[in-house]
Amino acid sequence: MVARSCGPCWPPGRSGSFAVVNDRRPDPDQAFEDVLLYLKESRGFDFTGYKRTSLQRRVRHRMSQIGIENYPDYIDQLQVNADEFGALFNTILINVTGFFRDTEAWTYLREDVVPTILAERGPDDPIRVWSAGCASGEEAYSLAMVLADALGPDRFRQQVKIYATDVDDEALTQARLASYGERDLQSVPPELVAKYFEQQNGRYSFRKDLRRSVIFGRNDLVQDAPISRIDLLVCRNTLMYFNQETQSKILGRFHFALVPKGVLFLGKAEMLLSHSRIFDPIDLKRRIFRKAPNGSGSAAHFVSYPMVHDRRVDVGGIDELREHAFSASPVAQVVVTADDVVALANQQAQTTFGLSPKDVGRPLRDLDLSYRPIELRGYVEQARLERKSLRVKDVEWLRGPGESLWFEIHVNPLIGVDNTILGVSVVFHDVTSARRLLEDLEYANRQLESAYEELQSTNEELETTNEELQSTVEELETTNEELQSTNEELETMNEELQSTNDELQTINDTLRERSAELDQVNEFLESILTSLRAGVVVLDLQMRVLAWNRGAEELWGVRRDEAEGEHLLNLDIGLPVAELRPVVRSALSDPAFIDEVKLTAVNRRGREVVVRVVCSSLRSNSGEPAGAILVMEQQTD
Repeated sequence: MVARSCGPCWPPGRSGSFAVVNDRRPDPDQAFEDVLLYLKESRGFDFTGYKRTSLQRRVRHRMSQIGIENYPDYIDQLQVNADEFGALFNTILINVTGFFRDTEAWTYLREDVVPTILAERGPDDPIRVWSAGCASGEEAYSLAMVLADALGPDRFRQQVKIYATDVDDEALTQARLASYGERDLQSVPPELVAKYFEQQNGRYSFRKDLRRSVIFGRNDLVQDAPISRIDLLVCRNTLMYFNQETQSKILGRFHFALVPKGVLFLGKAEMLLSHSRIFDPIDLKRRIFRKAPNGSGSAAHFVSYPMVHDRRVDVGGIDELREHAFSASPVAQVVVTADDVVALANQQAQTTFGLSPKDVGRPLRDLDLSYRPIELRGYVEQARLERKSLRVKDVEWLRGPGESLWFEIHVNPLIGVDNTILGVSVVFHDVTSARRLLEDLEYANRQLESAYEELQSTNEELETTNEELQSTVEELETTNEELQSTNEELETMNEELQSTNDELQTINDTLRERSAELDQVNEFLESILTSLRAGVVVLDLQMRVLAWNRGAEELWGVRRDEAEGEHLLNLDIGLPVAELRPVVRSALSDPAFIDEVKLTAVNRRGREVVVRVVCSSLRSNSGEPAGAILVMEQQTD
């Protein structure tokens, strides 16, 4: 069950859109929207972004389980029965996952993508991974095994943080236990099970020393801020449950969450099409993408349809708008020409570094900015010559007595359409607050490690308490990441994406229809055999009885369940079946064979009768013999 904040419950005599006035029947679609609005206002969970067809089907399924037929009555049930919320949420939030699900894609990720990510990072750079929609944790621990194999356990513990999030608190609780049955590990290679799992009481628990790098926390992709500075983001078959507008919002947050050249790993049914793309495909078949260097979050569409229509409008005054946007940016930015002349400096740069409009047009070397807070000219020259972006981290600047600022500086070459260098853009990201927060967090983590080592020497009860404290710390760390990401998102996000995805449920509906049609055909064939007054016997290629109709039962006194599956020559009936062997064998070998014989037999009443037997071949769709059909009819005098 997913835990939610408990809002005020509505009284039974509710008003507004939930009331039924003058016994008029409400519109079914509007009545369903009333249910969603009630869930949002009473429990704080917004389902309005989910696809209506699948969401409505699951709500109706839950209503049918408790015998309620209309939505207003179900709202009444939610008001009087608080436990019904949990049952409804468990029906809506389907947690389908597994270790290394879609093995081919995971193999490509392990052998090609992860080595590339590690090669682009330094030996001490942190590696941040986000598993969005992790359910019961199998996907997050699969990522941990892949990275631990690539880095080794020691470097994995030092460098890797895997943030695994979901909206289902019950699933997160199960994921934190990191305990799975033998059936859950069937898709994990035996050597990885032996290496990363410990067997306890018939179950397998993930290694505790590596488990600390996997942090579980609740995150609603629709409402909560994304986790930032992510190198690898895994979200597989989660967006398919959301409508187009909600997917646009989530895709925009994913784009923000990834670092430059960060990797996005999507589900098997998901695809990315775009006009000005924000993700470049690494392997389209396996749904692995890389964040484009100059991507914009406005035009990408996350869809599974074959084509997408581009909708644009002309924007007037774009130059003036661009100038004001650059000046009003909250991040300090300076642009120099190819000749090292300061061409642009926004308002934040002027305030932070004491620049003025008069400095625009002066050589960079004449300004204090060229050597403070860092020797900047060398990086500008390197970016211009190598034509690639540079990132300078952990730059400290003592601006005044007792005032220390920290920056992360991005130096990006500006290349024209004719492949010439127009200039260089220098962006100063103020990370002072983030650094202080990280220092405090590192200090807290060191204290936590010391406490954990002491608690390991205690009894089983104290170890259980320590696990609960660890979960609390992980929740707080996730909250800190969300708060920090919220501030960064407000500074950088301007636009939203539009997207859509087909539902896999359509396939299930089609299969059910085909099954129903097959049942109807079987019933039709059964009714034909039952309605024939003559005895009809159908044999397979081994002369075993496949069908024995009611006419055969009346003629020989042998029930259908006694005859079916028996060899024709083994049947104890009044017909001399041995005399039928030649014609039956001919029908089994020749698809065009048909013959008629008359035999003297004894019917079920013990009377001697003459039976006319017509034997023909049973042909398959390919025209080959698939058996024989015997039609037996008693001759009258």
